[in-house]
Amino acid sequence: MCGITGWVSFRRDLTQEAAELAAMTATMSCRGPDASGTWAVPHAALGHRRLAVIDLPGGAQPMTVDTPDGPVTMVYSGEAYNFTELRDELRRRGARFTTDSDTEVVLRGYLEWGEALVDRLNGMYAFAIWDTRADKLVMIRDRMGIKPFYYYETEDGVLFGSEPKAILANRLAERVITTDGLRELFSFAKTPGTGVWEGLRELRPGHLAVVDRAGLRETCYWQLEVTEHTDSTEETVAHVRSLLDDIIRRQLVADVPRCMLLSGGLDSSAMTAIAALQVQEHGEVIRSFAVDFPNQAENFRAEDISPTQDTPFVHAVAEHIVCEHRDIMLDGGAMADPATRAAAVGARDLPIGFGDRDNSLYLLFKAIREESTVALSGESADEVFGGYPWFHNEKREADTFPWLAGADSPMNPASLLDAGLAAKLDLETYKADQYRQALSEVPYKDSETGLERRMREVCYLHLTRMVQTLLDRKDRMSMAVGLEVRVPFCDHRLVQYVFNTPWSLKSFDGREKSILRGATKDVLPESVANRKKSGYPGNFDPAYLSAIQAHARELVSTGHEVLEFHDRASVLAACEAGIAEITGHQRSGLERFLDMATWLDQRNPTLKLG
Repeated sequence: MCGITGWVSFRRDLTQEAAELAAMTATMSCRGPDASGTWAVPHAALGHRRLAVIDLPGGAQPMTVDTPDGPVTMVYSGEAYNFTELRDELRRRGARFTTDSDTEVVLRGYLEWGEALVDRLNGMYAFAIWDTRADKLVMIRDRMGIKPFYYYETEDGVLFGSEPKAILANRLAERVITTDGLRELFSFAKTPGTGVWEGLRELRPGHLAVVDRAGLRETCYWQLEVTEHTDSTEETVAHVRSLLDDIIRRQLVADVPRCMLLSGGLDSSAMTAIAALQVQEHGEVIRSFAVDFPNQAENFRAEDISPTQDTPFVHAVAEHIVCEHRDIMLDGGAMADPATRAAAVGARDLPIGFGDRDNSLYLLFKAIREESTVALSGESADEVFGGYPWFHNEKREADTFPWLAGADSPMNPASLLDAGLAAKLDLETYKADQYRQALSEVPYKDSETGLERRMREVCYLHLTRMVQTLLDRKDRMSMAVGLEVRVPFCDHRLVQYVFNTPWSLKSFDGREKSILRGATKDVLPESVANRKKSGYPGNFDPAYLSAIQAHARELVSTGHEVLEFHDRASVLAACEAGIAEITGHQRSGLERFLDMATWLDQRNPTLKLG
């Protein structure tokens, strides 16, 4: 796991741009605290920050292989979970390796198969290869978009990086936000390919892009496809379990301390239980961590997305599977600390977070990083198996993204917006346009009608839009503290298989995530196997709310420029609301208000609102 960046220019001599490349690379230091490296030839410059996970002595980057026709050099972020098999195959084809790293396997795989290498990889990755033989840059992102990759076209080439901040460190990248950029910030639509900043693009999941003297061409190498599902319920459940066993075994491979993120829900508990069985084969005990808050039992409020507290279920799992478990206690004061908010917003690069849940996730990862370098997460199981409440209620029929349906949607970051700005942004039209675009991409079976057809759409929307928001959040918060988080449920084999499982089979027991429950209930305590979906926990400490209200009042009193985006009276009303009276929209609005102010201070964007 690492941070990558680079610059291709066909009119400059980039060997004279060492300072600019160093500045771009330095922005990725949090992603790679273990080592730094740069490489340049006249028309290409690559930078890398390394978090050493596999082959600690080897694997230094940028990595170069000399060929008779010139060097081929790569910067790589992520993990190829099938690198052992690929290395064996390449050796049979005559390749000779100088390291034990998966990085070298990927690079030599490119030398053997070219861009077709992507069809052989299993993992999470974002990498760029400068091929001197053809004077071209090849940029590749994994199928599900687990690892981030951004690029910015210039007059004579491209800038790229793991995060926008790497690109924005270059003098050629302008820090401009347009009206559409603001719409993306406030809509929660997560339009694939959009980088929010003007001119900044996100390489879409399952895509590769080639840059040469003819320009930039982006192509899709993988996407969700429709296939006929012929397995019975029992065969489906058994196949999912077989896949999970293989996926988790592969993702436990590391040369550094690893652990599990355990919430006590079905997803993380099943993953942790399977991992515990696998490491026990080697006489080891798996480690796990969970987040908790002081006085949570007294302060907790049941919500649709989080109806129960995590801690009792976490402890039930830890006792059942016998793991080395630790609760990370986070108090409201730490989460409300402006320094924590600055770190979380700085990690995201944009004020598009989940309020206290972002802040607590950052602090949780920071605490875990003191003891582990790699963690496995249950992220994306809800998108894959259909776990959210709106998969199972009337919201799934709404003519919009289901997670945005209804006035009670918790994902309404525009609740305190200035009325004039809200009218200019016209977010409802923007969201409707993005929704129609997403629906136009959905692959269908000719035989699908009614509920099955609609649930095909709902699943597709979650796997291509919703999951991207959560994977991005996970990546940024973890890599901000140098923690690698792996996501077994995003293995493309599992995603593709379950996507083509009929909805009637996905909910065969009348509940959410029926297939996952059936595949893993044998390793779980009954209370957890039957637990209703409960999301990442919120913090209900009154001290947190009081603190963010005080911070918001201070910004209003000083006339901070964030007021250009928000309605002053609405912000003050939210600041004066009591603990018991404040609405969810008011609280999330205050958090977005503070995030926006922090981001404006950090990035100082130029606004172009047409």
